[in-house]
Amino acid sequence: MPDLSGKVAIVTGAGRGIGRSHALALAAAGAELVINDLGGGVAGEGADATPAQQVVDEIKAGGGEAVANGENVASFDGAGRLVQQAIDEFGQLDILINNAGILRDRMLVNMTEEEWDAVIAVHLKGHFAPTQHAAAHWRERSKAGEEVRARIVNTSSPSGVFGNVGQANYGAAKAGIAGFTVIVAQELARYGVTVNCLAPNARTRMTEETFQMSAPEEGFDPLDPSNVSAVVVALCADEAQAITGQVFHVWGGAVNALRGWSAGELFDAPDGWEPDALLGELLARFPDGASPPGMIAGMRSAGGQSLQAS
Repeated sequence: MPDLSGKVAIVTGAGRGIGRSHALALAAAGAELVINDLGGGVAGEGADATPAQQVVDEIKAGGGEAVANGENVASFDGAGRLVQQAIDEFGQLDILINNAGILRDRMLVNMTEEEWDAVIAVHLKGHFAPTQHAAAHWRERSKAGEEVRARIVNTSSPSGVFGNVGQANYGAAKAGIAGFTVIVAQELARYGVTVNCLAPNARTRMTEETFQMSAPEEGFDPLDPSNVSAVVVALCADEAQAITGQVFHVWGGAVNALRGWSAGELFDAPDGWEPDALLGELLARFPDGASPPGMIAGMRSAGGQSLQAS
């Protein structure tokens, strides 16, 4: 277990599920915690201070230190108050785990503007706002001559990095978080801050309701959130200072460092392409089509035209 004694951490969405697991794991490693959770439902409705306080009580019962926070991380001012609470209560901030999220699953043709906006706000702005305030704190400490060893761990999703039908809003937000991670890692390296991202497969309220995931009766549980929390604790260790800008897919004991967008099939015309010439090259290069698995069959069944050579 890495020693996080003397570290101060914020975990957003820490009242239940993966966030709660992260908070308990960080506390077990010695960190002092601010437990943030608005306490709403899976779709983000309502508010309840109970879940965050229960996690605080659990940490204190185990000999740790923690305080509760009920701010909405999608509020820029609320995120500022969250970061300030950590500084006021414990004197500084060292670790930010951005985890809070909601679901408003819907096929695109039926999705409302409100369902889009709500998910983008909680996930994407809910990562930006706490990160911006935390970054300002770390920049100030760095410019004052302090050696900063700070950590940000963001939360993407397999829906964001691989895609999933019915989650255009959620997947777009989660893909944005992965991109946000890469850029913020580049920007904050000068201040001693590492920024990484997880795309976890784990059992939570969201996945249980959406995918009916249940725990095995015995043996190793690959969907136990603690599998993901082990990665969080490792990334927060001082020894992980050189690991930044990474997106890790986590499933049980399998941790994949994803490579994201990479240069794939190259179509090169030294003097530029004419549309008909490029179309011919596309059809010649992809005689069986170039689409995600299963999409060609779906397009045919809907009367669509697949990208195939005649």
